[in-house]
Amino acid sequence: MRILAIINGEYGQRHVNNIQEHLPDDVETSWEIEVWQAPSVLPPIVDYPEDYLPDSLPAADLILAFGEHKGVAELVVEAAKMTGAKAVIAPVDREAWLPRGLARQLRGWLHDVGVTGVTPKPLCSLTETHYNVRQHRLEYDDPLIAEFARYFGRPELDVTVDPKTRTITQVDVVRDAVCGCARHVARGLVGVSADEAEEKAGLLHHHYPCLAGMIKDPDFHDTIMHISGNILKDRIGEQVKPYKDVRYITPGKRSDEG
Repeated sequence: MRILAIINGEYGQRHVNNIQEHLPDDVETSWEIEVWQAPSVLPPIVDYPEDYLPDSLPAADLILAFGEHKGVAELVVEAAKMTGAKAVIAPVDREAWLPRGLARQLRGWLHDVGVTGVTPKPLCSLTETHYNVRQHRLEYDDPLIAEFARYFGRPELDVTVDPKTRTITQVDVVRDAVCGCARHVARGLVGVSADEAEEKAGLLHHHYPCLAGMIKDPDFHDTIMHISGNILKDRIGEQVKPYKDVRYITPGKRSDEG
């Protein structure tokens, strides 16, 4: 699969670095990743996208639009035409970078030229069949996006807990977040008790240099960073739940009365 990553700042470059560094063995030789550095300064509205695109771009099957300016989204359709791409992932990690109205328009523009477009909000909500969370979940059907999402998207961690000590002994990364946060959290959870795992996962996520927005999002009535953190915490919580020390309190009795 030929991938073109469109970046114009640190956010996109870190994503690309993580993808290239942690390509699974079975795709190391089958994925070709090229990068185009889009202009860092763009007008509020891009009337003529061709004025901001190079004369040529490398052929691609999938475009990763990691722009940090909403103008980058307005270049994506023309970029898809130039490269021959059939699928686009344009994440919404900050509303200012890709407002929900523009995200909806982008999916429509791409559909009109025969290209599948997904706009996961946040990027770490992407799976092989759907993206987004809560009532905003959207389904898609595209083999190129699904192939990428098999390895990078919504974090999937395989947690091993010692049943005697109720301590995490190993965490395998089945699917990393595109930014690498899941791998960071996995390393930090080894040796943590099942009782403290969710809280620790949340702290590790929060301390990782995540660039998801901290402004309350109009769709979720919460920050996208919190949504991202909860995705990870929920997955950890599901796996450690059988090993937690759950204590029940009988109404009307003190704890020392049994």
